[in-house]
Amino acid sequence: MRRNWSETLWSESLNIAVLLPCYDEAATIGDVVCGFRKALPRADIYVYDNNSTDGTALHAMLAGATVMRERRQGKGHVVRRMFADIDADIYVMADGDGTYAPEDAEELIRTLLTEGSDMVVGTRRGVHDDAGRQGHAFGNRIFNWLYRTIFGTDFTDIFSGYRAFSRRFVKSFPAVSGGFEIETEMSVHASRLKLPVSELELGYGRRPEGSHSKLSTFRDGWKILWMFAMLMKETRPFAFFGILGAISMEASIGFMIPVFVGYFETGLVLRMPTWVLSMALMMISFMLFTAGLILDSVARARAEQLRIHYMSLTKPISRQKRANQTVSMEKLENPTGRKKKAKLA
Repeated sequence: MRRNWSETLWSESLNIAVLLPCYDEAATIGDVVCGFRKALPRADIYVYDNNSTDGTALHAMLAGATVMRERRQGKGHVVRRMFADIDADIYVMADGDGTYAPEDAEELIRTLLTEGSDMVVGTRRGVHDDAGRQGHAFGNRIFNWLYRTIFGTDFTDIFSGYRAFSRRFVKSFPAVSGGFEIETEMSVHASRLKLPVSELELGYGRRPEGSHSKLSTFRDGWKILWMFAMLMKETRPFAFFGILGAISMEASIGFMIPVFVGYFETGLVLRMPTWVLSMALMMISFMLFTAGLILDSVARARAEQLRIHYMSLTKPISRQKRANQTVSMEKLENPTGRKKKAKLA
């Protein structure tokens, strides 16, 4: 079945690009590139080296990949550069650490095409139990729960680095993050525009001996948490500012209660500074609610503009179909098939 599907896929002659962001992955990148060359023999494989110091670029080049360099440190910067540079019909993105199986790429592409999705996420089997370290596993569970609570239930593994994309998704994705929070931003982009997405549960391996994770449990965890807050502010401003306004209002009421109690007992405002503070907090809460209402309309307009841009992009078509369309257009413009003679001035 896999061979039949592969033959059908290549007969379509889709332009497929495999994107591998790498930072100090010399121990694994050669095998990863060879694996993708075997699994997707007609795909173009690009390795983007992010300031590696261990010969990652050389190992990737010897394995047959096209090597590019991104000097801004961080996976988000690399992904933004890859999406801007590479033009293809289908994109497959994976990590260069050897934890994802290259042979699963074919299944990701099949799902992308048959289900008409713009992004297929290869969810990692068992990642919530043990993501290499217990801190990572706990963080995965917490952040996936937060995502489902804030942005929706489209995804169960928002940090998976193994994904397939349509050209529409890649060219409409306004990547702004700079680090490992880029996968969260991709998921929010899909949920925000209500793009068709799919998930496919895949095996997830461990890094081989000599390869080390670049993810810091606490530093990158705080960055991801901050990204959650910023994305919520940008995509759901009324909920974001509504929460802040509710906190301010509760604090205001908390300060008001003892002032009211003293007033009803004595007929005097005995705590004037407390009363002034409570009124200031109440006014701040009203301002936050108002800002949320206004920015919610702005966010809706921005989402509509992103959707219009997304719809203006063409769906992936094969090279043969593209050539046939070109020939058809030429026949419509010149049905006789005669060459046009240049007019003399």
